Amino acid sequence: MKKGELLYQGKAKSVYRSDTPGVLIVVFRDDITAFNGEKKDVLEGKGVYNARVSAFFFNYLEKNGIQTHYLGMEDDRTMAVRELKMIPLEVIARNIAAGSIVKKFPFTEGQPLSPPVIVTDYKNDAAGDPSINDDLIIALGFLTPDELAFVREQTLRINLLLSEFFAELGIDLVDFKIEFGRTDNGIYLGDEISMDSMRLWDQETGESLDKDVYRFGKGDVMSAYARVVERITDEMRGGNA
Repeated sequence: MKKGELLYQGKAKSVYRSDTPGVLIVVFRDDITAFNGEKKDVLEGKGVYNARVSAFFFNYLEKNGIQTHYLGMEDDRTMAVRELKMIPLEVIARNIAAGSIVKKFPFTEGQPLSPPVIVTDYKNDAAGDPSINDDLIIALGFLTPDELAFVREQTLRINLLLSEFFAELGIDLVDFKIEFGRTDNGIYLGDEISMDSMRLWDQETGESLDKDVYRFGKGDVMSAYARVVERITDEMRGGNA
């Protein structure tokens, strides 16, 4: 598949038109950022890790009834995806209190959240990605009430599937961010599912295995990402995925 016009360049991915109608090409770059781009670096191989993990989880979720934009890998960092009209919302599922929810609300770090808390942010860097409630989402025309209920149901289902999967690897899925988009056939999961978009804690040691390692200078983030990839690879070899 040939890569065409650059359509969008985010903090860590570039999206191109392809020579196939309705199909886009996503390249996972080695860039890593934190704090809305205030901290940034390039880490060799990071894009490959995120592409590999995203491809694995898109496949895993598809097998479990979740429609995603994933179509296949072109190489180890290049993904073919279904073209979506992205909905400008970040949907965050939280199983354990950490990060911004602890700063904004009277939760304690590490506090279990049962049932999971679903938070939605308006995806707009200039506005600082503010939190947005259901009434605003509907008033702005981002989702209808039925679509909003569908996105929430899908998020809870994805959360259950990922939480159970990671638990088998000895990892707590603390929280994660996902995005959705539309086609004429409905709403699909888009963007990525990787260590950049999840918060993961080792169940034995409590160590972070995600981008918090980079954000807060907790050690070698590439080693942390590698440990997640290795555990997933071991699970794949065991035939449980």
